[in-house]
Amino acid sequence: MNKKGQAAISPTREEDFPEWYQEVIKASDLAERSSVRGCMVIKPWGYALWENIVQALDSMFKETGVRNAYFPLFIPLSFLEKEAQHVEGFAKECAVVTHHRLEKGPDGNLLPGGPLQEPLIVRPTSETIIGDSFSRWVSSYRDLPLLINQWSNVVRWELRTRLFLRTSEFLWQEGHTVHAMPGEALERTRLMLDIYARLAQNYLAIPVIKGKKTPSERFPGAVDTLSIEAMMQDRKALQTGTSHFLGQNFARASQIKFQSAEEKEEYAWTTSWGASTRLIGGVIMTHGDDDGIILPPKVASAHLALLPIYRSAEEKASVMEYSERLSRELKEIRYDSKPLKVEIDNRDIGGARGWEWIKKGIPIRVEIGPRDIAQQAIVVARRDKPQKEKLSMKRDHFVREVANILDEIQHRLFERAAGFQQSNSVSIDGRDDFYRFFTPKDVEKPEIHGGFAMSHWCGSDKCESKIKDDLGVTIRCIPLDNEKETGSCICCGKSSRERVVFAKAY
Repeated sequence: MNKKGQAAISPTREEDFPEWYQEVIKASDLAERSSVRGCMVIKPWGYALWENIVQALDSMFKETGVRNAYFPLFIPLSFLEKEAQHVEGFAKECAVVTHHRLEKGPDGNLLPGGPLQEPLIVRPTSETIIGDSFSRWVSSYRDLPLLINQWSNVVRWELRTRLFLRTSEFLWQEGHTVHAMPGEALERTRLMLDIYARLAQNYLAIPVIKGKKTPSERFPGAVDTLSIEAMMQDRKALQTGTSHFLGQNFARASQIKFQSAEEKEEYAWTTSWGASTRLIGGVIMTHGDDDGIILPPKVASAHLALLPIYRSAEEKASVMEYSERLSRELKEIRYDSKPLKVEIDNRDIGGARGWEWIKKGIPIRVEIGPRDIAQQAIVVARRDKPQKEKLSMKRDHFVREVANILDEIQHRLFERAAGFQQSNSVSIDGRDDFYRFFTPKDVEKPEIHGGFAMSHWCGSDKCESKIKDDLGVTIRCIPLDNEKETGSCICCGKSSRERVVFAKAY
């Protein structure tokens, strides 16, 4: 809240959560809409956040033997046609290149010229084009496992877009592996899901549920899809990472074969897995408040903002010297194995300066004035606490404790989000209670509200579709740590052996 007791972001989360989300992105200077319909420009503050996520994830990948490569942006149409489910799943989202040059028309306007012999699809995902390379790279069991990842952009032609969550072009990574045995591929599928969960929980401070998708929610062409599901503050689910066991489907389509130790020619077993800039949307919606975003310190675009305060040229010289010396000392400190990132904001814009950093979500703000210098002190404000809550600290003590303070903020953000998820996750056995849970205007009991409903499902596509049609609710996943428990399907009443996670979702 600002000095007048008003929220910095309007509307507030309670008033209009979708609009609040858009305003937070604008106020925090993370990104903006592009002149190209459906696309976004990720601005430096937002891209620094993405770079930190990339660095953390890339390091975890490489710890498991994965290496990076790069594959073409363009995919021949015939490649997609090799795997029927795959092309059907992505057909409506494909951008297609049909010509290779521009020519002047009769009125002087530029028109496409030079039709291609075969249309090219702008990469919606890369299983088929990477499979083409893998078919040449793999010939023997000695070549396996093959563990490859690429950092790239993809295009999926979206009609309704929202920054970071759903845009026509977005940044991501996609990993692809090849194995000699199905067990090895399944183990890799689970391992990569665990890495995504580790990123979400240990770095983004977002609690997640690991689970398996139902057949209708699987990646097109996959045998099994695993995902991590997070709860946003509007109680909707956000899928924040997926890992797919592809069986031999794509190996057959791309002719990825190898000679086994028994000298038999066999099709390989493959996986794919990915996460995208959607993770930034997850950070915003999990931790943001009515004053802007709150960045978890382990991935924050910067850790601290130093705000020098002075009234005269004489004060400015001493305050700036003090601030710059403190900045140099802080940059020598390592947090999460990396040097602290420190910003010095010397702009003459009064109180607006502090509010800009609040909106941008920087974990710690430090005010430095002549009185603080005289006492060898500073004034510290944390983004995870009310903006008026400030603490005067001795300079040297702050330098010693800053890494611990950042750790405390990181931990507090996770605990707060975990508490929210837990308090909004309910086991529901009655059909009427289930429908009321996802229909807030009909709620009579205060404990009934939208969120994650842990309910029984018989496994029928018809029941899954009916609930989706009636309520806009989908089965987010079948939790991997499910305990077998006999019950009745929330839709039809037939026997069920386990609960699944139902929710409205992005």
